[in-house]
Amino acid sequence: MPLLVKEIYPAIIGESRFSGLPALLVRVSGCNLRCSYCDTSYAWEGGRKRSIEELKMLCAQKGFNRVLLTGGEPLLQEESLELMSELIEAGHQVLLETNGSLSIADVPEQAHIIIDLKTPGSGQASANLYQNLEILKPSDELKFVLTSLADYQWAREIMREFELDQRFLVNFSPAFGLLDPGKLARWILKDRLNVRLNLQIHKLIFPGKERGV
Repeated sequence: MPLLVKEIYPAIIGESRFSGLPALLVRVSGCNLRCSYCDTSYAWEGGRKRSIEELKMLCAQKGFNRVLLTGGEPLLQEESLELMSELIEAGHQVLLETNGSLSIADVPEQAHIIIDLKTPGSGQASANLYQNLEILKPSDELKFVLTSLADYQWAREIMREFELDQRFLVNFSPAFGLLDPGKLARWILKDRLNVRLNLQIHKLIFPGKERGV
């Protein structure tokens, strides 16, 4: 079956431990959540149906070994699992960004997973599937997008409750335009948190643009 894809383009990765590195970004269409701060709502609908073989060939032609699969929500389409497996088999490094509401149990082990745990400020915190924390590999990552001090305090308590910083790289991200990065940095330092301040550098490099090229 084909995969419904919204866009594909070369990009500088803006977040995670891979921030600043080049990749081919594959954005799938469709999302089961409606976060208050979503900056990719245009991917909720539409898109073009592409076969796994077509996508595999396209990734090879573009010349990027690293492929970032994002959305929307990639795990809404079972074909995303097949695409990841095919790309890994072809020698690509595959990164998956997922909203954390769907099981990651069937994601290929070699894929690097970045789960976005939803905060109260997103309006979608009830969708978090905490069972994923038992499946996530130590080499994978977690991300909290924070809109306020209340979000920060909530994320801090979740991190401590599940001992997340002892198990994974945890990213605290200020919601773009809603929370000042300097404030978040000061809170992290004050509380001596073992987290990574995660800025969306693609928005700093290309203001007003979602893509780099």
